[in-house]
Amino acid sequence: MTSRNAARTSRKSGGQPVTGRLHGIDAARGLALLGMMATHLLPTFESNAELTPTWIGLTFSGRAAALFAVLAGVGLALSTGKHRPLQGPDLSAARRGIALRALVIAAVGLTLGGLEVNLAIILVHYAVLFLCVLPFLGMGLKRLCAWAGGWILGSPVLAYLLRPWLLAAEPPLKLGHNPSWEDLATPSRLLADLFFTGYYPVFQWLSYLLVGLIVGRLVLARAMLPVVLLVAGSVVAVLAKTLGVTAMESWGGRAALEDVLNSPGYPLGSVLQVNLTGIPQEGSWWWLASAAPHSATTLDLLHTSAVAVAVIGACLLLGRLAEWVDLDLLLPLRGAGAMTLTLYTVHVWVVSGFYLKPLPAGWTEDGMYFAQAATAVIVGMVFVLLKWRGPLEWLGHAANQVGRGNVRAVR
Repeated sequence: MTSRNAARTSRKSGGQPVTGRLHGIDAARGLALLGMMATHLLPTFESNAELTPTWIGLTFSGRAAALFAVLAGVGLALSTGKHRPLQGPDLSAARRGIALRALVIAAVGLTLGGLEVNLAIILVHYAVLFLCVLPFLGMGLKRLCAWAGGWILGSPVLAYLLRPWLLAAEPPLKLGHNPSWEDLATPSRLLADLFFTGYYPVFQWLSYLLVGLIVGRLVLARAMLPVVLLVAGSVVAVLAKTLGVTAMESWGGRAALEDVLNSPGYPLGSVLQVNLTGIPQEGSWWWLASAAPHSATTLDLLHTSAVAVAVIGACLLLGRLAEWVDLDLLLPLRGAGAMTLTLYTVHVWVVSGFYLKPLPAGWTEDGMYFAQAATAVIVGMVFVLLKWRGPLEWLGHAANQVGRGNVRAVR
């Protein structure tokens, strides 16, 4: 190693090599956190009769949460053998560790579900996704690609067929609120909501983790791979969104859906741009032709997965640039991205404190967001520079190590 390269790998991180790949992944996770916080705290529609979309809604709605889920798959791939998946006893131990970590995340999510808050908490769904992806962890790249493609194409169709039947039950198999500990008393309704009728339908969202596993199985150290991810993701994202918009606006899809809704004056066009949650997608196959955020259709899954892949590619490129200039450009984002569970949990708790209450004097929605975002960035940087894990990250890590049988590694 030359002295120039040695200098670039010794930095303030205590002499540890700087890995643009890992820093880029953490930075992308930090972006996902800040994007989700934006959709929670800032309006996604203007307060007018037309529900005109805001730039926050057009930019982050559906995409930030999808990026969060795709990165979960990337993280699982990196922790289970990277481009060569673990096999045999090692894979079994890894699955046990992931399952225990998922239980920790679920417990946090169920606890947060008891708070009065006007936002959809993703953690229980996130934990269930971890459990659902366990059978795929030992697969190679080709099998994963086949499964991901089939799941993106087929899961929205099956969900479309099952959802009316689940909602027709008495009472409907839909919670209408964030999952909490009390919902464990009605497991059939809880599971139906988690997988099909809730805000983040696990059945279709498994596609995101499969895409993330594919990205994580690639040899991310190859020089051109981030460029490929950025370009390919951007192209697929544009094509999927263009096809969805064309189907709705030029091929008669939106007019057909307006007839199904039978609600004159309802701003379906705006809703299709920002968030389809809350609209029963039944009565017309045209619902499956949209690329609307949170519709969980094939085109929505394709678009948001591709956006996530492009963002990951961009962050990996920035990580490479940071190594080249010997400057930690990603520190503000990767710090927050390294402790998203803790920061997300605190964010939800803080938001719950203002539920149905006026903001403090002198505060605005913008101010509240930037205060929380800045706090997340600063706290994240402090923890990563001190080489600390976030409290909930430590708990999840401990559960993972116990599941793997590495009790001595719990620290």
